[in-house]
Amino acid sequence: MNARDSEKIAGTLERIGYQIVEKEDADFVLYNTCTVRENANLKVYGNLGHLNKSKRKNPHMMIALCGCMMQEDAVVERIQKNYKYVDIIFGTHNIYKLAELIQARLDSKSMIVDIWKEAKEIVEDLPSERKFKYKAGVNIMYGCNNFCTYCIVPYVRGRERSREIKDIVREIEGLVADGVVEIMLLGQNVNSYGRHGLEEKTTFAELLKEVEKIEGLKRIRFMTPHPKDFSDDVIEVMKNSTKICKHVHLPVQSGSSEILRKMNRHYTKEAYLDLVSRVKAAIPDVGLTTDIIVGFPGETEENFEDTLDVVRKVGYEASFNFIYSKRSGTPAATMENQVPEDVIHERFNRLLETVHETSTVENAKHQGTIQDVLVESVNTHEEGFVSGRLSNNLLVHFKGTEDMIGTIVNVRLDEAKGFYYIGEIV
Repeated sequence: MNARDSEKIAGTLERIGYQIVEKEDADFVLYNTCTVRENANLKVYGNLGHLNKSKRKNPHMMIALCGCMMQEDAVVERIQKNYKYVDIIFGTHNIYKLAELIQARLDSKSMIVDIWKEAKEIVEDLPSERKFKYKAGVNIMYGCNNFCTYCIVPYVRGRERSREIKDIVREIEGLVADGVVEIMLLGQNVNSYGRHGLEEKTTFAELLKEVEKIEGLKRIRFMTPHPKDFSDDVIEVMKNSTKICKHVHLPVQSGSSEILRKMNRHYTKEAYLDLVSRVKAAIPDVGLTTDIIVGFPGETEENFEDTLDVVRKVGYEASFNFIYSKRSGTPAATMENQVPEDVIHERFNRLLETVHETSTVENAKHQGTIQDVLVESVNTHEEGFVSGRLSNNLLVHFKGTEDMIGTIVNVRLDEAKGFYYIGEIV
């Protein structure tokens, strides 16, 4: 979602006369920040210190900061006190105001701070400088109402607000007319789409049905669903769809019902495994990926073994694994029984081994089959090769040319290499 925001920011800047340059001594430098992990904040402060030297050489340089990190009062206070050479600070709710903020800075010649705590309206039709010609992200909702105890996102992104189906469809139709063949529907929790911010409530399943009808669109993905809201009607729509990709990213975070309760995730280990069973029964060739946190406060060896048990039973094609780190401003940061670092690292390594074992077996199941592949890029490691993605999101490398990028081709998967395939066009 931050990447999509950056495309809108780049589009606005280009519309008012700026050009993107591949150097740090630009006239305008903007950091679109993430604050999910504390370490991301520290990197921003370090980069700002570095930029101070550039600004001294070029006093006309403007520095802007936006994104989730700027929604934290303590962050803004620190920047105002210690980084007075920053020109503009804004947050997650008023990206569409960027041109006005730049003009305000030029007029006032002092730091502009414009942070909104909440936003009710959704501003449509912003300029966008897309990173890819053939695929694009489309926001279907903003904000989050879940309040997982380790997560800062609801505090910096605000409450859930859904876009109207007709506006989403209109945006996608415009993207398809511009050459897009694959779209990613974006939301902090796409399964709760339609519950908040609309005059007439609707569902994520209804949205998927309408997007499916768009002529010229080849592939539909979505990110990120929440297990507690993944309904049978969404599974049914996926089962019957010819465009929705056979891939579900289903963050489990922990396999322990006790830890899940402390995380405020609103499902149990058993409920999660039941959901996985229903998804696999309806879509046998589905690819499942997940997020896992190791070392959440109070996690015991038994709790961790539950997580390994889920990994073995589900058979993920890939897992994004994270070592728990305290995030100030979240309930988990002050919980008792913080797990020692040496224990966390030992468990993390065991998790990596288990994921590798199960994913290697799972991914090898497709070897020898012929699959549709969306060609995404020239392979930078093997001359004469290109890289693309299967419907289930696995990567495949095969001989091809740059002019194939953005097209869907049939590829035989000759050799499984763990998290990717070597194949050949047929």
